[in-house]
Amino acid sequence: MLCLIALVLSTVYICLFFNKRLERSISRASVSGHGRGEYETLLDNNRRLKEDNRILQVKLEGIIALYDITKQICRSLDIDDVFRNFRNELTKYIMVQDCKFIKGGQDISSYSGEDYTVIPLSINGEMIGRLVAEGLRKEDRERFHILSQQFLLGIKRAVLYKEVQESAIIDSLTNVFNRRHYLERFAEEIDRSRKFNHKFCCVMIDIDYFKDFNDRYGHIVGDAILRELSKVIQENIRQIDMISRYGGEEFSIILSETDKAASVFAAERIRLAVQNKHMRVYDEELKITVSIGISAYPDDGKDMNRLIDAADSALYRAKQEGRNRVCAYGIR
Repeated sequence: MLCLIALVLSTVYICLFFNKRLERSISRASVSGHGRGEYETLLDNNRRLKEDNRILQVKLEGIIALYDITKQICRSLDIDDVFRNFRNELTKYIMVQDCKFIKGGQDISSYSGEDYTVIPLSINGEMIGRLVAEGLRKEDRERFHILSQQFLLGIKRAVLYKEVQESAIIDSLTNVFNRRHYLERFAEEIDRSRKFNHKFCCVMIDIDYFKDFNDRYGHIVGDAILRELSKVIQENIRQIDMISRYGGEEFSIILSETDKAASVFAAERIRLAVQNKHMRVYDEELKITVSIGISAYPDDGKDMNRLIDAADSALYRAKQEGRNRVCAYGIR
């Protein structure tokens, strides 16, 4: 875009330069008394150059306007806000009855026919959606295509930002939240539960004899076990619950609005699902077990460190009592 603006500006400058030279030539022709034919030719050339300058100026203003549209579209890093900004700007430059952004591969059969103009949008070869304009005039279609690319720039920026944000809070191996983000959410959960007088539980999960698996099969198999375990845990908790990789082979869960008795039931469901899972890892078929410790807010503590220590203490007791079991802090 900036290169295009620079090109137009340089063209305008060259035209103005030659325009000045023509004006001097006209002046000299008039003063020297040359023939009227040469004088009229110079005047015609001068008028043409002025018209060319005017056309270039209009094009330049249009390019600058498009650049301003891009800035307006990219004010937000939320995809829905990007589209709202785009639609608001679109109506300033194009007459259109309606414009929609159909995300992903959703069905657009209802938008077929001459009344609709559909532009597919993709990033790195992957379809992210389609822009659908209703009642777009033929003379505005080229401009709509140009504007759709400005919209795509805004979408790319929003997608990139989302990926960066997720990479900062997601554990790359297990695809669950990392410890730093977990601790931030833990503090928020305490504040929320205190405000609304809710209970919640902290659950610590550790793989039994994980070092033996690493020593026998290697760390590549160990990593695959961690990935499989994270999937099993996610399949056995609610959407409102939060799982993270707390460190090494240890995972932690926040069970929102859940008391200790219900948390023990949920933890037993996870333990049994892991115990019954046959993990096909490369050429090995493995079975693992986990030990689980639970602490409850506010019964076992009202601050994060106390609750985590209590859950760790219950987990240690589960290990001491034979592994592959659930222990809740304060319950024997």
